[in-house]
This record gives sequence, C-alpha cells and structure tokens, in this order.
Amino acid sequence: MKHGKRYVDSAKTVDFAKLYESTEALDLVCQNAKAKFDETIEAHIRLGVDSRHADQQVRGAVVLPNGTGKNVRVLVFCKEDKYEVAQSAGADYVGGMDMVEKIQKENWMDFDVVVASPDMMGLVGRLGKILGPRGLMPNPKAGTVTPDVAKAVAEAKAGKIEYRLDKTNIIHCPIGKASFGAAKLEENFSVLMEAIVKAKPAAAKGTYLKSCTVASTMGPGVPVATTKYGV
Repeated sequence: MKHGKRYVDSAKTVDFAKLYESTEALDLVCQNAKAKFDETIEAHIRLGVDSRHADQQVRGAVVLPNGTGKNVRVLVFCKEDKYEVAQSAGADYVGGMDMVEKIQKENWMDFDVVVASPDMMGLVGRLGKILGPRGLMPNPKAGTVTPDVAKAVAEAKAGKIEYRLDKTNIIHCPIGKASFGAAKLEENFSVLMEAIVKAKPAAAKGTYLKSCTVASTMGPGVPVATTKYGV
C-alpha cells in the first residue's frame, strides 16, 4: 500500500520497535494528526483469545468519560407508550413496524446506534441480515436491549461505545478526536482498557493483552505498552 508524503513524514517520528507509555503514544498520535479535518483516534487491541470459541468471546460496552466527539444518531424501537420518554432522552428516531419497513424498503440507514426494548426484539429480529453485518443489531451485553430505553439513549449520546472482537481477535474502538488532546484521550483509553481487562474470559490462557496500537484516521499507528494492566 502506497502512503502519501504526510503519512511517510509522520511515520518517521515513530519508533516502531519501542512500546510507548499511553500518554506519550497519544501525544505523538495527536501531533501526527495533520489532516484538514478533526481526525478520529482509534485503539486497536489484539487479545490472546480465540474468537471461534463461545467461551472466549470478549464483548461489552463502556461510557467514555470525554465522549467520542461524534454526534451519535440513535434509533429506538419501543411501544408507543415509551415514545415520549425516548424522545425526551434525546432519541433521533423512535418507532416500531414503521421503522422496520423504512429500513427494509428504502434502505434507510441514517443512524449510528439502535436501541430496543425487549418486547420489540421479535420485530427487530427481521432486520438481522441488514443490521447484523454493520454491527448495529441491539444486544443485551452492549446494553442496547433494555426496558430502560431512556437510559440507553442518554448513554449512547454521552459517548458509550461497544467493543467486540473481530475474526482476527482484535478489538477496534474510537477513543475520541485529535482535538481532545492527549490528556482527555488518555482518560478515555484507560477506561476502555480497564473494561476490556475486566471482560477477560475465564477460558483465556496465556498472555491476554497481546499488543495495542493507537492511531489517527490518516496517521501511522503507535505501539503502546500494556504491562501496567497486568494481563
């Protein structure tokens, strides 16, 4: 893959053989975020588990103390008596069968998070083939299937993110924007790492945190030391 001059110049500032402390790594990532837009900063964490086994899955959700810097659009599926509560909490779209049909017939996808009350999952299940591959299917572990839809909406708006393993046993998560600066990004990063450590499956053997890299949208990855998390 051929990289542009800006990326190549930024890569020269990174010692890829070194494991940086998280604050130093995030400071370097912010310095290298030179695009004309506010780049998203992501953490990529490789775990010593095998995602093919059900007892080694790592999945959950955590509210980042400083949010993600993104305006999150929330769609809620609930009964009519909860419409007002969901809207008051900040939901952008609320509905039932009308929303299912809008997604199916119009290929409408103008939302980032889907929340559903448990009594609506039979209906929402019809959207599995559309929402599933995009990682948008509501899930109890992520707190997006819940009777308290107002709380779920408020958390999504406040910067709640879901973390889950991909097929290569890596978790990819946004932890904020370059404009946050290293200190706020460090707070978000620490909360995410602590949640992932807490979610360690009992069946996981050997080193749990294999490697970690932080990077901006257009910049090179910076390797991060994970020894302080002790697994």
